Amino acid sequence: MTTLVVVGASTTFGLAWLTLLMMPALVVVQILATRVGVLSGRDLQKAVRDGYGRTASVVLLISIVAVNIVTIAADVAAGAAAIGLLVGVESRWLIPAFAVAVLTLLLIGRYDEVEHVLKVVMLGLLAYAAAAVLAHPDWLAVARGSLVPAVPLTSAHIASALAIVGTTLTSYMYVWQTIEQVEQPCTHEQLKVREGDAITGAGLAVVIFWSILVASGATLGTHHEQVTTAEQAAQALRPLAGPFASELFAVGLLASAIIAVPVILSTGAYATASAFGWERGLSRTPRQAPRFYTIVVAQTVAGVALAASGIGAIKLLFVAGLVAGVATPLGLVMLALTAGNTSLVGSAPIHWRLRAAAWLIAALVTTVSLTFVAQQLHLIPG
Repeated sequence: MTTLVVVGASTTFGLAWLTLLMMPALVVVQILATRVGVLSGRDLQKAVRDGYGRTASVVLLISIVAVNIVTIAADVAAGAAAIGLLVGVESRWLIPAFAVAVLTLLLIGRYDEVEHVLKVVMLGLLAYAAAAVLAHPDWLAVARGSLVPAVPLTSAHIASALAIVGTTLTSYMYVWQTIEQVEQPCTHEQLKVREGDAITGAGLAVVIFWSILVASGATLGTHHEQVTTAEQAAQALRPLAGPFASELFAVGLLASAIIAVPVILSTGAYATASAFGWERGLSRTPRQAPRFYTIVVAQTVAGVALAASGIGAIKLLFVAGLVAGVATPLGLVMLALTAGNTSLVGSAPIHWRLRAAAWLIAALVTTVSLTFVAQQLHLIPG
């Protein structure tokens, strides 16, 4: 989520419209993932393995893990930085402690207990909305940036657009959505309730993303402050929007990290275990699913090592958004293919309009990704 801080600092409100446009895209993807999970009785990784073979499953797994490692590192660093900001301690010493705390939650908590903790922590994300108001933005400029699409074809704007797309439609979100349906099975009659939950969650996420962009755009963007660490962002916010906004930023950053890290760790472990047919699930103990929890620990170690490398948390999060933006199209294609495979979801495939919307979203994300890559390779001007 802190990717939006970088976007706001570099483009002010110029991409606020794209943040709002992610709402229908995220709703489509999350509803599709919910239906795939419920109707197939499989998480996406297992569905791809059963429907399209080991090779396709491994390719999808690589794309998920590549994004996960960078994102875990970024969120662990962000969580430690947030605690450091709140208690006045150097954040690098808190990175291992934060990672161990999250790992302990996953190792000793059952699925429903972990889910309950994350739902409570989600309330902390409302701090971002409060920070947006305290930033005292030019609301006319905010409305213009939110309602009038404009993307200059510069490499900076394309990178920012890709980071927004990658942060919003990152693979762990819809893979996790399929996992939830397997962990907590429901009947076809209860499917609408699950879809309603998915829509509500998508709406909340977009409001939070938009609030982060507005808060950072009104402070860092309008004053041309560039940041690469959470400490720099908070220090820049303090004189521009007041100390309370700085504290709210830290609270929101901590909440987003606490929510993201367990989900990302679990998604990577589920995907790996599904690809190789291992016992898996937070509903199982480490003794019942040792390889599943070994993957959880291995991802944590890799993430901590990268987080401790000295790269700023916000820079890491922005890079993670870019990596996710490039890798996301593959997962979306696999999701759309699975949704239309009657051998996986049953004799009545998911409605063609929903699948067509998913294909369109995949095509648009692919276009942005290819444009970004082409600009980085100097194949097109940027």
